[in-house]
Amino acid sequence: MHNWLLVLQAVSTYCSSLYQHCETLERSIHIVNLDPAAENFNYPVAMDIRELISLDDVMEELGFGPNGGLSYRMEHLEENLDEWLAEELDNYLDDDYLVFDCPGQIELFSHVAMLRNFVEHLNRKNFNVCGVYWLDSQFITDVTKFVSGCMASLSAMVQLELPHVNILSKMDLVTNKRDVENYLDPEPRFLLSELNEWMAPWFKKLNKSSIEEVVEYSMVSLIPLDLRKESSIQYALAQIGNCIQYGEDADVKIRDFDADNDDDA
Repeated sequence: MHNWLLVLQAVSTYCSSLYQHCETLERSIHIVNLDPAAENFNYPVAMDIRELISLDDVMEELGFGPNGGLSYRMEHLEENLDEWLAEELDNYLDDDYLVFDCPGQIELFSHVAMLRNFVEHLNRKNFNVCGVYWLDSQFITDVTKFVSGCMASLSAMVQLELPHVNILSKMDLVTNKRDVENYLDPEPRFLLSELNEWMAPWFKKLNKSSIEEVVEYSMVSLIPLDLRKESSIQYALAQIGNCIQYGEDADVKIRDFDADNDDDA
């Protein structure tokens, strides 16, 4: 049996909606805060990095700014993976579903080794881990934002080497359905034409390579999420469940039809 864990880029609104959705379904879920700058939560926090070391104390005692303090805190977490984290995880059973709400700084996902080492630690402990990357719906307002957002997601995928789900969030703010269709199932020639229109002529080869990576090789696919709709939350949750094979070890419940027939007789 395995525990099921989920690594998230920081999106507390989603965590709140996910928790409420799972509560309605009577499905156990535990949310872990790995963001030292987070303050207010609309859901119970199962584990909290702020209990390990205080960001305010780091900034005050060491003279670090917010980004330096965050880096120091995450390095401190890495040094305590076999103590604080292992001890905390012992409180949970097989098949418990944990969601790790991570800081939003992109460097933690793209080129700093800390989160990669964190994931490798979980894998060594026989945990199934899935990365969920969040892309704001504003990235489909123009092709340059869309391509840059996909490249950032691709960088995180390469760095973490995990089963990966990319969520296009804040879909309630999108008013033009055509924008969504153009970018969720994009036509390469359309994107390349749009990109060439925005960029200088000497970028044409780079544009072509970028579009091939994102679209033609299907490196990045996006799942739209509208938190107002239960069906949208359920669909995203199902895609994540497929990545971590959630529930595949559960016993199949078989109804005793013979007993029912005997009663009817």
